[in-house]
Amino acid sequence: QVQLVESGGGLVQAGGSLRLSCAGSGSIFSFNVMGWYRQALGKQRELVATITSGGSANYADSVKGRFAISRVGARNTVILQMNSLKPDDTAVYYCNAVRTGTNYWGQGTQVTVSA
Repeated sequence: QVQLVESGGGLVQAGGSLRLSCAGSGSIFSFNVMGWYRQALGKQRELVATITSGGSANYADSVKGRFAISRVGARNTVILQMNSLKPDDTAVYYCNAVRTGTNYWGQGTQVTVSA
């Protein structure tokens, strides 16, 4: 059974940084795509950043230049480095992984940015 375990959320002041980590387990195969989505209170879930097994990254316009996504180790771990955080970045952040057309989701981790 595939599981995604997230860590690294928390409370930070505007302008600060946080690092989110997501480790996938239960599969010996590399995920085709891993990434992060977020959902703010009262809003729909939206893409933040994704990265393929080949290392190709894609970012939402709102985070370009501030966030960086990377894959490490056996490539079933994905890191999101978030810099220059803004109050608008406040949301629950969800790890996502895709393999052979199946989507897997983590439980979510809260990120709160105070003004």
